[in-house]
Amino acid sequence: MATAQAPFSDLDEASLRELAPHGIARAFRKNVVVVNEGDETDSLYVLLSGRVKVFCTGDDGREVVLHTMEAGDYFGELVLDGGPRSASVMTLEPCRLFLIPHGDVEGLLAANPAFARNMLRKLIARVRSLTAKVRDLALKDVYGRFVRFVQENAVEVDGERTIPERLTQSDIAARIGGSREMVSRIMRDLTAGGYITIDAKRIQIHKKLPPNW
Repeated sequence: MATAQAPFSDLDEASLRELAPHGIARAFRKNVVVVNEGDETDSLYVLLSGRVKVFCTGDDGREVVLHTMEAGDYFGELVLDGGPRSASVMTLEPCRLFLIPHGDVEGLLAANPAFARNMLRKLIARVRSLTAKVRDLALKDVYGRFVRFVQENAVEVDGERTIPERLTQSDIAARIGGSREMVSRIMRDLTAGGYITIDAKRIQIHKKLPPNW
């Protein structure tokens, strides 16, 4: 079944202003925290350009990335209940965002059934994704989570399976809920075995990764 298109993916800033007359556009530099976990929820954010990551930070300072987003996507759905932000969001590159205040979001839901259905589907997908992440953290070791990460993010490029995003070992550790040291050991061993190579922080997969490490 085809994935439902995000309701803002084909809309430019002018079109968004028509839908949400009280909305404002803002530009953010790379590595800027747009919202903090625990902040007051007052707006829905539409990503006009750039990429962001959604993450949580533990008491020990360790970061776990829940997901990343690109232009056309949106975050801040918890604006509906007025509760605090459940995660932080940081820009991965220069971004331009359109902020839709709570009142305009309520109006969109009331007047646009397609938008309401899409938001419901998005929330359901996020619950499923978070459930899978919790299951992996509870039941799989770091290597198993690394394999899943590769399977979910690798794409075919010129006949080679590649993860196109440039990622450091720390980035990968945050995505899979492991330490940078463990990720480094796994990648070193897989490289030595001819399973992967690293080129400009991009992982290329040359053969199926072994089930166990």
